[in-house]
Amino acid sequence: MAAFIQKLFKSRKTPTPPDTARNQTPSAGSEPEASRVSARDEQRRQLEAAPDQHTLAELAIGGVTADIRLQAATRLTEPDQLQRVHKQAKGRDKGVFQATKQSLQKIRDELSLQARIADTVLALIAQAEDQARSEDTKLYEARLNTLLHKWSEVERQATPEQLQQFLEAVHRCRERLDEQQTRDAEAQRQQDQARQRTETLALLKTTLDDLKGQPPEPLPSLSSLDALQKTQENRWLEATRETAVGKQEQKAYEASMLTLRNYVNALRRLGQAKDTLSDLSAARDSHKLTDDQRKQATELAREIAWPEGFPVPALLEAVRSLSGTQGASRDKPEERQQQAATARDLEATCTQLEGALEARQLKESKQLLKTAQQQLKALDERHGKPFRARLQLLTGQLRELSDWQGFATEPKQIALCEQMEYLAEQPMEPEAKSERIKELQNEWRTLGGSSDRTLWTRFKAASDEAYEPCKAYFQAKSGLKQANLQKREAICHQLETFLTGADWASVDWKAAERIHQTARQEWKAAWPVEFRDNRQVQKRFDELLKQLEAPLNQERQRNEALKQAIVEKAEALVDHEPLQDAMNQAKALQSDWKTVGITRHREDRKLWQAFRKACDLIFARRDAQRTEQQQASEAADAAARTALDNARDVDGSSDRQTIEAAQGRLSELDTSTLSPAVKDRCQHERQRLARALESQRLAEDIAAWQALILARAESHATEVPTPDHWNRLVADQATLEDQELVIRAEILSGLPSPEQDQQRRMEIQVQRLADGMGASDQDRDRMKALEKLVALWCLKREGPGSERALADRLNTALAQLIEG
Repeated sequence: MAAFIQKLFKSRKTPTPPDTARNQTPSAGSEPEASRVSARDEQRRQLEAAPDQHTLAELAIGGVTADIRLQAATRLTEPDQLQRVHKQAKGRDKGVFQATKQSLQKIRDELSLQARIADTVLALIAQAEDQARSEDTKLYEARLNTLLHKWSEVERQATPEQLQQFLEAVHRCRERLDEQQTRDAEAQRQQDQARQRTETLALLKTTLDDLKGQPPEPLPSLSSLDALQKTQENRWLEATRETAVGKQEQKAYEASMLTLRNYVNALRRLGQAKDTLSDLSAARDSHKLTDDQRKQATELAREIAWPEGFPVPALLEAVRSLSGTQGASRDKPEERQQQAATARDLEATCTQLEGALEARQLKESKQLLKTAQQQLKALDERHGKPFRARLQLLTGQLRELSDWQGFATEPKQIALCEQMEYLAEQPMEPEAKSERIKELQNEWRTLGGSSDRTLWTRFKAASDEAYEPCKAYFQAKSGLKQANLQKREAICHQLETFLTGADWASVDWKAAERIHQTARQEWKAAWPVEFRDNRQVQKRFDELLKQLEAPLNQERQRNEALKQAIVEKAEALVDHEPLQDAMNQAKALQSDWKTVGITRHREDRKLWQAFRKACDLIFARRDAQRTEQQQASEAADAAARTALDNARDVDGSSDRQTIEAAQGRLSELDTSTLSPAVKDRCQHERQRLARALESQRLAEDIAAWQALILARAESHATEVPTPDHWNRLVADQATLEDQELVIRAEILSGLPSPEQDQQRRMEIQVQRLADGMGASDQDRDRMKALEKLVALWCLKREGPGSERALADRLNTALAQLIEG
């Protein structure tokens, strides 16, 4: 603010007190040499004794020698003293004037540089805060790095508060960047897990399809299938960890894995009982099978439990046939009832187990699963088979629930450790950092602590490290309060300086208003302060603001009255006629509005809304007129397009009545309301129809002329009936030979003449050039000349009829007009 006030007063001329030292110094001509030397020595001793700025200013103005004055001027650093010496030296001491000018310019440059740096600091802070709030994540990290690079160039000139504000914004940016990277990584992880699950399901399906489609012998490798089962179980476990899996997808996996697991188990049991099966098969073939062996075959078939849908090995097929005959014959009614009751109990137990798993009750689920497994063992193969797949599915769900509860707490505690370690590395505002440390500690306590001593030690060390810079901050906070108090005292001093030197009759009101705003902003920024020490300073600041606000309010009220007058003038123009004059005056009022000085923001907004409303009403009248004209033009264009569409099919081949009717419809249109494009189309169509009608008339006239020409050639009478106006047409025309008439017609039509008439044709052309008729004839003049020639041909009153050959040549020349 000091630089701003100085800039405001730099051009103001203030009265300079008379220079006592200079007035007391006698002129060089009257001063004795000894006194001059003594004064010079005294001034040199003053220069060597490290004088203050006031003494240097006196020496720069009243020094005995130019060297003393120049040395004193070059050692001046205070702007007020430099300005004073600069004014005194103007026109008196060129060296001192230039030296002070350069010093003042250097100070201005430094102040300007500091102002630009300060603006840059504020701009970078604003950019950092905008980026922290921005939803645009494109090139987020690159923009943040660019911002940090620019900040490194001006960081030394920033205040502690600005540095703190910038770092807080950057911290929020980094948090957003970390969140974005975390989201991207999480999305990638989810995508990878989904791909792994898809591949697992596809592999299981392919494997099961291959197993079902292969021949009964040889059996597949047990070790390979066992390895495949374990590999895909681990793969699915990793692909479903900490992610949401659809029920259908989970059921598909569990059904496929259960089928594969049943097949692998059956294959393993088959291999273990291979020798026994071989013995039983041999006994069956030799018809020496005992009842004990039949019972043993039944037990083996139930233990192996070969899954349906897969090809049954021949050895197992033979034993299954033995077990079926024996088992069917010995099934007792009481055993069937017992099996049915156990099956009902197992159904109820499975239903309870599903509910417990849904409610994530691990302990109850384990107990219910144990009961269900015992009940399943009590069932024979026929009654137990429908429950095996369901119970296997519930077992997998229980395993997942157990894994989830086992891993639920530890990852959260590890995450809290990582967050605390990351927080310890971040250069954020100490108070915000302290609050964040407390939040993380509360979350740790909410989890119930940790039985893992290593995790607790890690979390405690990270907490201590994160809080270490906060200690220094809270210790330094008391010193910051004292510094802020000094800043507020400096603001009061600067306001007093401005108020003391302000000339309210010629002051720059906008600059004064900015000083008022800047003082309030800087005062607010100088916080925190000690409450007790701030009382007197606050009271002084409030009084100074009142002194500054009083003339500002007077000027604002005066300007508000001017704007109110402008609003009233604008409102009077709403119904003013003519409209163009009202718009011109409104534009002039808008220019006047811009020249009015400072006003209160709230009042200015009200006045502006009223002024804008009046101007909008004025220009809305213009828009309404334009809309009305546009609507009229659109209606006229629609009617014109209908007439144009009807006229489009009319051409020279149409009859005269049709052409004239189309012309009449186009002539009835009001072209003043048509759009330019449609108007041009109407004009073009009128011209086209006129040319078509003219062509028809010309064809009719020429046909009549040709008939008269033939009649004149074939008739030996003295007269041929001709139009009445032909006599007037040829009244002043000399009679021409028939041959010359035909040649002239051929010249006008552009047709060549026979070889024997070439000489005569050239003579006629030369004559036409001499008479000024050789220039390119207009169509109308050429038709008139041809009609005159036809009239001369037909109006001959003496002699026999013309030669038929000449008549044909004349008619050919006339026909050329129609074809051309």
